Amino acid sequence: MASVEFYDVKIRKKVKIDDKSISKIKMDTKSGPRYALKGKTSDGRMLTRFVSEADWKKAKYPEMK
Repeated sequence: MASVEFYDVKIRKKVKIDDKSISKIKMDTKSGPRYALKGKTSDGRMLTRFVSEADWKKAKYPEMK
């Protein structure tokens, strides 16, 4: 099973999150859109990883609204 690496600020380490717990989101800001992947840790916290538009479009995860 594949996984994506996120940085966990609380424990100050990089963690790997399984694909089944990841979704993608597009955030509209004043300076333009931001693309991110959101992953849920085993204890229920959400982590965010910002990615390029090309990587976001290439990702096969469900999109959050």
